[in-house]
Amino acid sequence: MSSARVDYIAPWWTYWLHNFPHINLRFQPVEHTFLPEDANYQQTLIFLACVAAAGLGLNLLGLAIYLSCLCCCRRDEEEDESKKPNSCCVTWSAVAAGLICCIAVGVGFYGNSETNDGVYQLTYSLYNANHTLGGVDNLVANTMGSMESGLTQHLARLDEIFAARGDFVQTLQFMQQMADSIIKQLLGLPDWEQLNIDLAALATETARIEHYRWLTYLLILILDLIICLVACLGLAKQSRWLLTTMMVFGVLTLILSWASLGADIAAAVGTSDFCVSPDKVIMNQTREFINSDIVHYYIYCSQTLPNPFQQTLTVFQRSLTTMQIQIQGLLQFAVPLFPTAERDLTSIQRLLNSSEASLHQLTALLDCRGLNKDYLDALMGVCYDGVEGLLYLCLFSLLASSAFTVMLCAIPRAWRTIANRERDYDDIDEGDPFNPSARRMTGHTSSGTHGNMHSFCSYSSSMGSQTSLHPPAQTVSNAPVSEYMNQAALFGGNPRYENVPLIGRGSPPPSYSPTMRATYLSMTEDQLRHFGNDFQA
Repeated sequence: MSSARVDYIAPWWTYWLHNFPHINLRFQPVEHTFLPEDANYQQTLIFLACVAAAGLGLNLLGLAIYLSCLCCCRRDEEEDESKKPNSCCVTWSAVAAGLICCIAVGVGFYGNSETNDGVYQLTYSLYNANHTLGGVDNLVANTMGSMESGLTQHLARLDEIFAARGDFVQTLQFMQQMADSIIKQLLGLPDWEQLNIDLAALATETARIEHYRWLTYLLILILDLIICLVACLGLAKQSRWLLTTMMVFGVLTLILSWASLGADIAAAVGTSDFCVSPDKVIMNQTREFINSDIVHYYIYCSQTLPNPFQQTLTVFQRSLTTMQIQIQGLLQFAVPLFPTAERDLTSIQRLLNSSEASLHQLTALLDCRGLNKDYLDALMGVCYDGVEGLLYLCLFSLLASSAFTVMLCAIPRAWRTIANRERDYDDIDEGDPFNPSARRMTGHTSSGTHGNMHSFCSYSSSMGSQTSLHPPAQTVSNAPVSEYMNQAALFGGNPRYENVPLIGRGSPPPSYSPTMRATYLSMTEDQLRHFGNDFQA
């Protein structure tokens, strides 16, 4: 019968999830039928969550093995060739982790929104269905109350008034029988309140749970994004404490990702088991307290199906019509004889008109199209948006776990790279005049080497005697200033250009100022031969 349904078709991903192995905790196969009260079926969903826990264990084990190998198997850090590939590997790993994390967060936001939309559509349909069923109960209760109390009182007073006329009394008795028939038919309708079907409470509880679920995933998504950005900042700034902190948070987020994956996959499989054959599940869940014909009528809502309430509504309509005809006759023939009966007869007429309006409303509410639309909307929300959102959340968990795994692998290598650079910086020769630490040399060291250096200032006066090539003695203070800075101050105080020829120094030559080069080019060949190759341009 379900094959004839054209209003609802389960999506392909629900069949794919429905075909997942259903195994209980004793590793025994279980039927794929949705049975939430069955202990074995509950164990199958727990087993799926345990599979995700096993994946977390393998992930952490792999990370532990990798870190152990990284700590034990150290490479030769003195070779320059081995340092560049390590630094490049760390950089590309950080880039890959950042991209995967951003993609995961985007997928997670979309999946969280889709799931929330599906649950909202479910709760909205439940509220509408509850409003319909509540309206039916209110109409039935009001109609029965008016028939049992109001009509009975009016008929009792009229019976006293018409005591002398037997034909009028028989008409009143006939009307009482019609009222009893209406009450009997209304009692045959299902009382939704006594059946413990409170769809409003179910919708409220579902909305509350969904609110906390949506908020939890929103916090997880924001946390993942913050950790990813701060980890990239730590790598860029080469901050050890940032990298250490993000490594700890990365492990916690990795655990959260696998935990959310287990919860999502269990919820998706369970929901898919329901979505594959929802009609059968609803029939099984309601057969103990609702007639199967009524449930079948609302689920399928076909024009070929008989309305289970048709007989009740027909009897109700005919009884009201008969009673209205009788009241019209009494108003026409009895009121001229018994003027005091007009008030009660008019009240009965208004009561019957109100009951007829209630009958029309009841007919509209009991029609299958309203509840069937709510039922189909709920299925669309759960099985399409809801399950699809859960699949995207599963993908988010996988991508997030992959991103943080790569990040946890890259951070220790980044730590070693930072340590190597700091150690190489500490190993710089302090005798190198271009090393900033050379500026902390004592003043007597600077003054002792100063006399052996040739200043280029004397070459500007190359037309004079060669004795003028040696600069006059300068007063040197005991301040800790290097010879390089002294000579720079002598030629204008601008340290951008080196004004002292590098005689006897092993450091690479710096750039010369334009004035120095012009002076050098203006030197005679005799002066060049005299000083040799000391001042080659």
